[in-house]
Amino acid sequence: MNSEQAVIERDQKYVVPTYKRSSFVVDHGEGVYLYDTSGKRYLDFVAGIAVNALGYGDPEILAAIEQQARRLIHVSNLYLTEPQTVLAEMLVQNSFADKVFFCNSGAEANEAAIKFARKWGRRNGGDRYEIIAFSGAFHGRTMGALAATPREHYQAPYRPLLPGVVIAEYNNLASARAAVSERTCAIIVEPIEGEGGILPATAEFLQGLRELCNERHLLLICDEVQCGLGRSGTLWAYEQSGIKPDVMTIAKPLAGGLPMGATLVTEDVASAIAQGDHGSTFAAGPLVSSVAQVVVRRVSQPSFLAHVREVGEYLGAGLRRLAQHKPIVSEVRGRGLMWAIELTEDAAPYVTKGYEQGVIMTMAGQKVLRLLPPLVIQRQHVDDFLAVLDGVLPGGAE
Repeated sequence: MNSEQAVIERDQKYVVPTYKRSSFVVDHGEGVYLYDTSGKRYLDFVAGIAVNALGYGDPEILAAIEQQARRLIHVSNLYLTEPQTVLAEMLVQNSFADKVFFCNSGAEANEAAIKFARKWGRRNGGDRYEIIAFSGAFHGRTMGALAATPREHYQAPYRPLLPGVVIAEYNNLASARAAVSERTCAIIVEPIEGEGGILPATAEFLQGLRELCNERHLLLICDEVQCGLGRSGTLWAYEQSGIKPDVMTIAKPLAGGLPMGATLVTEDVASAIAQGDHGSTFAAGPLVSSVAQVVVRRVSQPSFLAHVREVGEYLGAGLRRLAQHKPIVSEVRGRGLMWAIELTEDAAPYVTKGYEQGVIMTMAGQKVLRLLPPLVIQRQHVDDFLAVLDGVLPGGAE
């Protein structure tokens, strides 16, 4: 039995089968490429699901890990460490926020946002606990976040869900307004829905939600777990509509591949939270915080964000040009370096064909190919990807 087959069999024997795995075993990464145990190279257009923004083997990330690991990895949040406080300051200085709560994942960041909103709501108007979420949303798989993720196949096995979540229609301000009641404390929205199919909110929709929250004294929560930290072409996707939220959740690329999330809040929200209201044993330990400093500093640089926009526009133009010769493609949409190719049929076979040709893609729904490459890709990588995609999708050549 070869080593690849041995890994596959161990996985099947010992790991709870919650994932549909690839048929190959990843061994290492370099730059924007992954390599399997047989040595085959793959151009990575998933980046660990929008996590590996700086690609693989980035020297600064490796140096931060080595240096901090030699000093201190973990002490818990009973004690202060400088890396955490420096990171918090960086996030505040580069956003709307006044304070930061750290956690370990996007779902945890959204759980914190839900808890903070409810505590704030009860402080500011009695029995206000309802949160409005939107169709197509994906806020996580934990029980609170799941209640705000209106997907029947995700929710059905786990009902009853957390009560007090009302679903309105995405990009429909009238629907959101109709969902508000005297019990509403907050609205949570993805400026760009990721798992929902790379669906950007219109500027008018986000501006209308901000106005609605101001009018009804509600919190606006922006979930930027997938679209934040440069992915959309600006540091935060909310910036593109000219609004500011009261709460923002982030995670995926924050610590360069190490698990980390954060909930950013205004002072008004932070003042509603007391010691003991929430917490996390592992959150923002000195190791992950040191790595996150590297990521935040790099992706917040204007030249870096300009690169994301430039390469993203190049990718989008190439996808639209290719789609003109591919009847299977019904729509191409995206911003920055997050793109969707919506097909007229099941996308899964084309993910597999991509693997065969040395390209890694993922899906966002049954018929959508989702592209989330490392933010450091260059035009040549886009050209290589488009050449493979042209051969993978049926229809005429570009």
